[in-house]
Amino acid sequence: MIAQMAAMMAAMMAAAPLLVGLGGTAMAATQASYDVVGRSLGEIEGDLAAGRVTSVRLTEAYLARIAAVDAAGPKLRAVLATDPRALDEARASDARHGRLPPRPLEGVPILVKDNIETADPMPTTAGSLALVRNVSGRDAPLVARLRAAGAVILGKTNLSEWANMRGDRSISGWSGVGGLTRNGYALDRTACGSSSGSGVAVAASLAAAAIGTETDGSVTCPSSVSGLVGLKPTVGLVSRTHVVPISASQDTAGPMTRTVADAARVLSAIAGSDPADPATEDADRHRTDYLAGLDPAALRGSRIGVMRFAAGYHPAVDALFDRALDRLRAGGATLVEIPQFAGLDAIGADEQIVLLTELKAGLNAYLAGTPPAVKARTLAALIAFNEAHRARELGLFGQELFVKAEATAGLGDPTYRAARDRARRAAGPQGIDRLLAVSRLDALVAPTEAPAWLIDLVDGDNYLGSAGTLPAVAGYPHLTVPMGTVSGLPVGLSLIGPAWSEQRLLSLGAAFEAGRPPVPAPAFPSSLDEAGRMRPLLAPAD
Repeated sequence: MIAQMAAMMAAMMAAAPLLVGLGGTAMAATQASYDVVGRSLGEIEGDLAAGRVTSVRLTEAYLARIAAVDAAGPKLRAVLATDPRALDEARASDARHGRLPPRPLEGVPILVKDNIETADPMPTTAGSLALVRNVSGRDAPLVARLRAAGAVILGKTNLSEWANMRGDRSISGWSGVGGLTRNGYALDRTACGSSSGSGVAVAASLAAAAIGTETDGSVTCPSSVSGLVGLKPTVGLVSRTHVVPISASQDTAGPMTRTVADAARVLSAIAGSDPADPATEDADRHRTDYLAGLDPAALRGSRIGVMRFAAGYHPAVDALFDRALDRLRAGGATLVEIPQFAGLDAIGADEQIVLLTELKAGLNAYLAGTPPAVKARTLAALIAFNEAHRARELGLFGQELFVKAEATAGLGDPTYRAARDRARRAAGPQGIDRLLAVSRLDALVAPTEAPAWLIDLVDGDNYLGSAGTLPAVAGYPHLTVPMGTVSGLPVGLSLIGPAWSEQRLLSLGAAFEAGRPPVPAPAFPSSLDEAGRMRPLLAPAD
């Protein structure tokens, strides 16, 4: 069976320059003197501007680290493919240095999640073997904006297959194409999803920034468990054109970075209206230079609502959260307790109807526009493909969500329309907006997620709780900023606001970030026991 599967994959991939190798001799042999470990976008931009490094040397350093840490070493499996044109783009950037005005991300390598199309030989697979020939030759508008800002597209990151919307017992970070992405803080712990590869890659210094996508928690959760800043923008601030869809109501792309300032840099580049995405009609009216607008004194005089109803699922996280609240108070914020929120279960039930219905409509439309080499051109064909390739695609968990989505009645279905309107109203105007208005609040705060849970290949993901559903369903922005660690595992603090409040959230996040100790870099232990933190407790008492 293994030999048959290997032969099948080889045959599928033979027709195109698909998953570009990570461990080629040229890359492995690269010797770069510039140390990329732990560097932020801001630091790198300063070094590029001062001539302490070139874009070529920087790109070579990241490619070498991908080969050493991701493909070999601890085998994080965060990067699915590196762009064979990356060094050419870096050379072009270096040629512009000193001749033309610098652009905001000039010469900086950035990774993008592999459900976002790029105009290069890399396929856009969404992690599925059904899309290994999906080489579209076009940039998603958000990628075109990155290039226009001077960024070098370094490669594609692994993800939870179909952005975690295929089976009931999914394993975050696993895809049929890329295998399982590992958390750098403990390799047996989840990288969360679906932007798992983007989170792990930035934490492991395989790039200073990456782009993720979120429908509900897929930027914020992997950012939280990898000790990163992650921003899910307002739905409609960033184009979704040429991004493999789940939900037109909730999908958005967002930055995953080391610092709030870096997230502001990237958001400034990718935000903007796109005629092909009607949701972005007002984006140009709201977008701004988010980096220039950061206010280091934003906490002073602010009023922030404490979402106690989104906490309480882990005592150590609650203790860390209380210390974070103390830092917010020390920065000048007034905190208002919000102990309860009625209706979350009803919102979740309606959200499921919306996601399943929009998944079928969105995927059928997307697949119809893929290159002729892609043979599965409907959701029904994807279901059949997965059954035909069950040994690889369905070996760990099923496709129950795909089957349920295929059974939905379409975007004209009154049941779907009622659920969409109820959920959006309950999460937005009657949810976040009402909470903010009643107590005259600037933002809401909660723990982002529990610490990374153990990977379970039998029962799947073990979510304990999160702050993500209200802003996801409302389509409102959600920023996560590292607030500390629990047993060596990073945990994030969520800041949530109304539509188009990215500037305020980023400023609040930057002010909080300035007062917290840095998150330690991942050391790639196989488990927390190997890291030594728990080992003394596992032996009998003396």
